Amino acid sequence: MNKRILPGQLVYWRNKGAVVHELKGLSEALIRTIDGESTELVHISDLSMSPKSERASNASHLDANQKEWDIAVKRYEIIRPLLENPNRSVSDIEEAAEVSGTSVPTLYRWMKKYGETGLVSSLLRPARSDKGGSRIDPEQEAIINKHIESFYLRKERPNVQHLFERIESNCYELGIPAPHVNTVYRRVNSLDEHVAVKKRLGVRSSKQQFQPLRGAFPGANFPNAVVQVDHTKVDLIIVDEQHRLPIGRPFLTIAIDVATKMITGFRITLDPPGASSAGLCIAHAIMRKEHWLARRNINAEWPIYGKMEKLHMDNAKEFRGLMLERACNEYGIIIEHRPKGQPNYGPHVERAFRTFMEKKHSLPGTTFSSVKDKLDYDSEGKACMTLSELETWFTAFIVYYYHHKPHRGNNNVPPIELYNRMILGDENRPGIGLPMPIEDEETLRLHFSPYFERTVQRDGVVLDNIKYYSPILRKWVNAKDPDQPGKKRKFIFARDPRDISQLYFWDPDTSTYAPIPYFNNTRPAISIWELKASIKDLQSGRSEINEEMIFTGIAKMRDLEEEAVEKTRLAKQQRASEKRKRRMVERRSHWKDVHKQETPAVSVAPHQSDDDEDVIQPFSDIQLGE
Repeated sequence: MNKRILPGQLVYWRNKGAVVHELKGLSEALIRTIDGESTELVHISDLSMSPKSERASNASHLDANQKEWDIAVKRYEIIRPLLENPNRSVSDIEEAAEVSGTSVPTLYRWMKKYGETGLVSSLLRPARSDKGGSRIDPEQEAIINKHIESFYLRKERPNVQHLFERIESNCYELGIPAPHVNTVYRRVNSLDEHVAVKKRLGVRSSKQQFQPLRGAFPGANFPNAVVQVDHTKVDLIIVDEQHRLPIGRPFLTIAIDVATKMITGFRITLDPPGASSAGLCIAHAIMRKEHWLARRNINAEWPIYGKMEKLHMDNAKEFRGLMLERACNEYGIIIEHRPKGQPNYGPHVERAFRTFMEKKHSLPGTTFSSVKDKLDYDSEGKACMTLSELETWFTAFIVYYYHHKPHRGNNNVPPIELYNRMILGDENRPGIGLPMPIEDEETLRLHFSPYFERTVQRDGVVLDNIKYYSPILRKWVNAKDPDQPGKKRKFIFARDPRDISQLYFWDPDTSTYAPIPYFNNTRPAISIWELKASIKDLQSGRSEINEEMIFTGIAKMRDLEEEAVEKTRLAKQQRASEKRKRRMVERRSHWKDVHKQETPAVSVAPHQSDDDEDVIQPFSDIQLGE
């Protein structure tokens, strides 16, 4: 199980060691600093597992060649059973060392490194510049391990301060320097939780806290144990952001936590599903969602986050990209592909898709699920929602509706309620605690983004016929490959498909990403889909493909879109005018019928003789002036 935030856990807040006293809901914790100076109520995102100054080096899966990376992964495979073994003992570690041909201190060191970062890249061999750095003395290491095993892991449950005093006394007797108290806290913190609870609290407490809940899906016993990722084509036509013209049906990729049925993340794209959309969906699933919700003005909870233990995905080859495999390896995530011939092996995602599709059919622009349902509905004519608006709508659907709706797979318990129970506990069993947040979420997102390898030329980098440049690239111009001096060195560049106006350069010196904008900064920001459309148009016309032609083509397409919008507007006005005229004609015809008077029957009076009364003539009573 990944590291979690629980009462009694050692954490670091503002680079100070602290102990968690209590979890306050799903986003805050009450902590007390080790020096005893203060007790603080802090946000979970402000906590870390190790102090910044002592974290592993910035080595990354992106820096390593395949041979180096294979060695790091092999090291992780050696220690993984030890990290996951609820009954791990010193003899288990000695046996693993003998089988793997390594020493016991080496295994302890690997477990320590991985425990502090949770990254497989921490097991990469350090560069030569790292040699000479301080490392705990092997004698100190042995003393710490001895007293943890013989003193700390007892039913009397001594605290870490008492453990440190024992270690300090033993070191004094042997005439060697004592380790820092923070080092002892970190060793205790790296212990397997199953082992610690079983030896300090007993078998019953261990079973209550860690015994798997029986479920339909193997291994899905707690939040983020197993996350399923799948995709579908949405029955909805969306429009572009600028002119709101129909641009097609998008694809939805979602990740769902099997234990609770919480949706952990999603990605909506115009590209067919593949490793790229799956990677960005996984990154979204791991990241905290506060900023995502705030940017969309949604005032609701989406509390699930953190690294998953296992990913369950489609068996198609597009989900087997090197980028996705390495990124998952880096974060210690096991990828398990759906067995061939078993399309219903992912029913949790399919049920979520069905619920979404039923709700979505009320949106303007829906294509419905079948021709029978569609009838004469004009999907393109009614389309009005952009990709970003659909994202906001789907987010609202998740946090306001889906998570709070009783779920049959949870015995009619809403996903968010079951998640709360499992994390915080209830009267029947203790909670498993909150996952430790990823500290650098932007780097995480870029690690799971599509990336490319390119050489750096004097005028920058070229990707898909577009040039990018930043002064940060100067030192890498025409750099030689350290492993093959006769060839130019290739560097990693990540890219966001929705805005390719800049790349993200992985700087091997700092092990950080740096933005690299267009070489020509007058170019407009475009998406990868606009780029592909422009290139396709140029290829169909057998035109030369270069940056100038690409952006000329995009400008032309945007002009045509504007022209189409104007023509559509005029056509709508014309139709509206004609409709008004028809209505006016109909109204006038109706008015004519309403106001038309029937000619009354006139009775002709019989002729009167002169003997009758005098007939009054018109104006006969008017006296004319003389």
